[in-house]
Amino acid sequence: MNIVFYIIVLTAFVFAGARQIFNVPVEGAVPSIEALSVAMVESATGAVELAIGLVGVMTLFLGLMKIAEAGGLLQGISRLIRTLMVRLFPDVPADHPAMGAMILNLSANALGLGNAATPFGIRAMQELDKLNSHKGTATNAMALFLAINTSSVTLLPTGVIALRAAAGSADPAGILPTTLLATIGSTTVAIIAAKMYARFSKLPEGVPVPSEGSESDSPDARPSEDFQVENAAATAYPMWVSALALGVLVSLIPLTVLYGKVISPWIIPLIMVGFLTFGVIRRVRVYEVFVDGAKEGFQVAVKIIPYLVAILVAVGMLRASGALDMMVAALGAYTGEVGLPAEALPMALLRPLSGSGAYGILASVINDPNIGPDSYVGYLVSTIQGSTETTFYVLAVYFGAVQVKRLRHTLAAALSADVAGVVFAVMACSYLFG
Repeated sequence: MNIVFYIIVLTAFVFAGARQIFNVPVEGAVPSIEALSVAMVESATGAVELAIGLVGVMTLFLGLMKIAEAGGLLQGISRLIRTLMVRLFPDVPADHPAMGAMILNLSANALGLGNAATPFGIRAMQELDKLNSHKGTATNAMALFLAINTSSVTLLPTGVIALRAAAGSADPAGILPTTLLATIGSTTVAIIAAKMYARFSKLPEGVPVPSEGSESDSPDARPSEDFQVENAAATAYPMWVSALALGVLVSLIPLTVLYGKVISPWIIPLIMVGFLTFGVIRRVRVYEVFVDGAKEGFQVAVKIIPYLVAILVAVGMLRASGALDMMVAALGAYTGEVGLPAEALPMALLRPLSGSGAYGILASVINDPNIGPDSYVGYLVSTIQGSTETTFYVLAVYFGAVQVKRLRHTLAAALSADVAGVVFAVMACSYLFG
């Protein structure tokens, strides 16, 4: 991450400096270096404002997570797909709270609930860090979780569907099949890449820092993968229960297509009422437990500010320097030959860097009268938006919450998933709308 951060900043400075020196000044135009300086200050300010805005969301959902944990909901949810999760995360005990937290995060992402997914993911990272015997360094489980997080299977990209509807699309939910296909492909690549890269990215040598919890949490004392799988199979719900739960989840897709506008406002309130009701049934002191969890949300939001400032300033500099525009101009002619037109290329390049910037590109493309939301380009940019993630933002927030600075192979695995998401989005849209 040190090298990536430096390269982005240096590239932005070199491009802005070259434009300042060699371009003919245009009356009324802001000089390149001045624009770069303004972008740096505005991005730093925006990063702090973003972190402050996250305080309320994190406080709310981490409070609800605490209730779910106290009532045993996380363990119950993890039992639904415990055997699969243990196969994917052999270093995490089958009954550890991290399992349930990861599942809640991936479920929220699948339903397009970004506001809920982030606190759930942060909680999962906190639980994974309790198993981390090398504090400050990403574990294999952390790297795999974030790789899957950046590519997770999406059943309902609610935000993109709403934006397409506002742009006058005749079929706002038409991206459901393309998004589902793209995310299945990118998630598969994410898992393979994280597992493969882990073999070449070893943990640092030296005396490990004792992890929180019992002695059984240490690497030497953890059960083997085969033992965990057998134990998971013994304690997991019967296969028909897991299949029934998956069937219920999949059955929600046609309902959201038909009644998406009616259902979507109900989802987050129902989450809160559902968690609180569960806590009451399980005799959890919901108010006190909620407040204890909410305190963690405030502390986490403060911790991530430096990480957000670093990433968002670097991205802001890259956009203001004109380097991104030059990359698009240079690559557009070639990518158009493989189904990625120049109009959609900025989305593919900017999506891993800036969520707000990607949304801005999506809105401008689908509202362009010459393109529209129901053209091939409109479907493609909508699918890319719904099937890829703001990777650098996710890494900054999630690793910042647990003070991890050495990412190991996490970034490589996450970017591999991003590239795969774009490739599968092009393939799906070319097949259905090309």
